[in-house]
Amino acid sequence: MSLFTVLTDVVAVVLVLHLLSLGAVRRLTGRKFRRGSLRENVRAVGPTAVVLGVLLLANGAVRDVGVELSWLIGVNITGAIHAVEGTFVADLQSIASPELTAYFSFVYVFGYVFLLTFPIVLYALHDDARPLAATLVAYALNYGIGLVCYVLFVAYGPRNFMPGAVESLLFTNWPEVQHLTSQVNENTNVFPSLHTSLSVTVALLAARYRSAAPGWLPIATVGATSVAVATMYLGIHWLTDVLAGIVLAVFSVAVGARVAEGRHGDEPSATETDRRPAGGVIEQFRR
Repeated sequence: MSLFTVLTDVVAVVLVLHLLSLGAVRRLTGRKFRRGSLRENVRAVGPTAVVLGVLLLANGAVRDVGVELSWLIGVNITGAIHAVEGTFVADLQSIASPELTAYFSFVYVFGYVFLLTFPIVLYALHDDARPLAATLVAYALNYGIGLVCYVLFVAYGPRNFMPGAVESLLFTNWPEVQHLTSQVNENTNVFPSLHTSLSVTVALLAARYRSAAPGWLPIATVGATSVAVATMYLGIHWLTDVLAGIVLAVFSVAVGARVAEGRHGDEPSATETDRRPAGGVIEQFRR
């Protein structure tokens, strides 16, 4: 199976998930998506989208150079992470089963791409530009800060650092996916976990702007949790990487929301009617 075949499978599955989810959101909210909202939002977030696009291109262009630079100026923290965590990931894999491996493999590849792309479509069709703007700014911060961390820190994942104790369950279950992961990942770039940070970013934004699509929050929460666990269950990331990813997500959402609400207003739109109070951390990410 070639890279093209894997990409085709991913696109096809994610497209189906998009169509099903858009239909479900429309039924749950009773709202019709307006083309006018799409045009207005695209114009409103155009500059931010360009910045995100540049970061994505830069991330791919400097991937190989970044690894070489990291070995010159970066600090190898793999041993320190292992000293703190010990066999946590190996212990997590002790519950492995064919069913769990199939689920987490699906989540890591298909579910992750869906989680990242669906909010862009969903918020682009909403009549408030703030959720889309906050999402793009938060994504840009995740990728930008993540790229810097990958240069400053050399960190091998548990499957590479202790192969005798931790299995590469993703590749064992679906070896062809290496055609895809080898194009976007390096073995030394695991701190922080961008899979975790971006997925948690989606869930936090779904909480903050839950009135844009009330039914999206539980889906995003389950999806983000599953992705975070999948990164460890599959032997790709340490718990430390996941925790660092969560911190990055909280920071990115806080800044992204502040920027979006500063540019597009901080008052709820006429369609935002869900104002039930909530306490704790979630309240910081809601309006």
